[in-house]
Amino acid sequence: MKKHPRTKLIHEGHYLAEVDVELLVTDDEWSPYLSMEDAYKLDDVRNALKKGDTATAARYGRVFTLTPLAV
Repeated sequence: MKKHPRTKLIHEGHYLAEVDVELLVTDDEWSPYLSMEDAYKLDDVRNALKKGDTATAARYGRVFTLTPLAV
């Protein structure tokens, strides 16, 4: 099994988070996939951003506020 580091982007409302995860690469048909830990980490970040809890989301990665440039 090989592990490849990746950055996943989570977008909720006017927030965006960059979260580092590892993709697990194997020889089976489900490859590549996330570990359960990384999948739960992404879920935690998504739920925190939905609630506007940027402090919790920032524990897992970088958090940004999105600003529209044009209407």
